[in-house]
Amino acid sequence: MAHPETWLKVTPEGLYCVPAGCYIDPLRAVDRAIITHAHADHARPGHRAVLASAATLAIMQARLGAGAPAEGQPLGYGERLRLGDDVTLWLVPAGHVLGSAQVVLEWHGSRVVVSGDYKRAPDPTCAAFEPVVCDVFVTEATFALPVFRHPPPAREIARLLASMALFPERSHVIGCYALGKCQRLIALLRAAGWEAPIWLHGALLPLCALYESLGVALGDLRPASAAAKADLRGALVLAPPSALADRWARRLDDPVLALASGWMQVRQRARARGIELPLVISDHADWDALNATVDAVAAPEVWVTHGREEALIHALGLRGIRGRALRLLGYDEEEDTAA
Repeated sequence: MAHPETWLKVTPEGLYCVPAGCYIDPLRAVDRAIITHAHADHARPGHRAVLASAATLAIMQARLGAGAPAEGQPLGYGERLRLGDDVTLWLVPAGHVLGSAQVVLEWHGSRVVVSGDYKRAPDPTCAAFEPVVCDVFVTEATFALPVFRHPPPAREIARLLASMALFPERSHVIGCYALGKCQRLIALLRAAGWEAPIWLHGALLPLCALYESLGVALGDLRPASAAAKADLRGALVLAPPSALADRWARRLDDPVLALASGWMQVRQRARARGIELPLVISDHADWDALNATVDAVAAPEVWVTHGREEALIHALGLRGIRGRALRLLGYDEEEDTAA
């Protein structure tokens, strides 16, 4: 059996599968790339050819425009493909955002799973994470500290709705990343019984429309820019986190500012940004989920691409699992907004 260290290499461009002749989530433009999901720190512009889920390719096309790949090859979950020197590859749901996928690679008797970003909490807008038993598991570690134990998202939505009931005259403006977090919040609100219109900052509208075109129903969404000031009194408004601090939010009448992110568990971050209602809703695995996932995939060796790798590698070592920090720089650039 060929150990994965002999055929999966860390290069300046990112993780490179030698026998397949392609990179996974490369950090700069390359000839051939496999992309786990369409967030900007994983789906860079300028690749010639990209293999990814159909939804990821559609989102990349919408977000990157002229920087989208010249050639896109969609691959369905579980659909097997042979690449290069007899590498077998398939994609498995990662549960991060719509279209997100883990990359499974088999070569000469060994199997590697590259997780990309993932979460284990349920999300009505994307396929749930599926663990795959492997020899090496390549994982993220965004929230790999014991302090990060995220509450159930339904509890955070209940806190939001309770605040709206307590302050019925104030609009609630929730900062959320445009891809994944926005649509998940809308779906969670609908599941909690919120059937009224949800008003959106213009920057959030295109991806919501794309999600709906891909089969994710989001209900009554309206552009906030078209609303009279009175229409937004007591309303629910979603906006990019950057909009919370600019004139766009200040034109609302005494809004309650909220931000949905796993980083809102760190109260100093919320206070520093003037957030009145921090919502701990993350699209990444927390400490318990990371460790549970490692147990589920039963890999004797775990490589960590980015994040807080030291604590995770220490915890793995206590369980007899070899940990390796890849230290791939360039991921998590949008940590305050996308997490």
